[in-house]
Amino acid sequence: MNIYLSKKDRMELLIKILLLLLVLPMSMHAQTVVSRLEIYNVNTDRREVIHEEVGALFEAPNWSQDGKFLIYNQVGNLYKYDLEKKKKEKINTGFAQDCNNDHGISPDGKMLAISNNDSIIGSRIYTLPIEGGLPNLITKAGSSYWHGWSPDGESLVYCAERGGNYDIYRINCAGGEEQRLTYTEGLDDGPDYSFSGRHIYFNSVRTGSMQIWRMDADGSNQEQLSNDGFNDWFPHPSPDGTKVVFLSYIDAIDPGSHPPFKKVMLRILNPDTKIIYKLFELFGGQGTLNVPSWSPDSKRFAFVSYALIDNKE
Repeated sequence: MNIYLSKKDRMELLIKILLLLLVLPMSMHAQTVVSRLEIYNVNTDRREVIHEEVGALFEAPNWSQDGKFLIYNQVGNLYKYDLEKKKKEKINTGFAQDCNNDHGISPDGKMLAISNNDSIIGSRIYTLPIEGGLPNLITKAGSSYWHGWSPDGESLVYCAERGGNYDIYRINCAGGEEQRLTYTEGLDDGPDYSFSGRHIYFNSVRTGSMQIWRMDADGSNQEQLSNDGFNDWFPHPSPDGTKVVFLSYIDAIDPGSHPPFKKVMLRILNPDTKIIYKLFELFGGQGTLNVPSWSPDSKRFAFVSYALIDNKE
């Protein structure tokens, strides 16, 4: 039987193979990955490592609406990290045991959206109670990758492959008919709502390099916001609406890919002036800042950095 894999699914499979070779040493030349869960304070310009695991890979933290915990994915599962107790706890996602790094929390803090790699069909979006439970299928078609939840709690936005092209789509949080918002050739990815719900920020390769874009919530008035030689990914507006954090690759990459273990930097965009400034450099890429991770007070955001350690003979 032939199993169809879209370009993005093939990329995820190749990344998983790469990570497997790194996390599970296969030879005397293998390396071990170190994953570090960090918090950055935009007011004090301070980075803090709050959790580290050697020989394990985790990705893409979300910050809870009450500010008390983070959620991230690790080896197909989702984990809740208690910021006070400094402990992680596995979230029950039922049959969804191959969750990727596209997940997030509803505005009221009660629900969780996940993207699970379903056999043959590819990634599809589900919702479930944030404390865990049985996932409810939202997108029937694959591949679909969740990225944003509207501030009113009514809609989800996501990247989806339909007819061989990746575009931005919107759907009611209960499911139903999806609405296509972008129509350009090439990859449109990483949509996230502004604090007011008026805009959707996303990244697009339509100009030849991956850049940050913004459009109205109905898909109209699409506007390019970055264009300075870097490949830019995953814009996330702060809850107070004053800034947008995103990731830029310093290392040369295929503009349509977002590989792990690269030299990257995190930057801030002012949504009003459109001025961009650099925060800091790090080793990361895929898994660092894939999903919304701002604290409720907009003073901090969570991210993941990585290191590769040469194994001793």
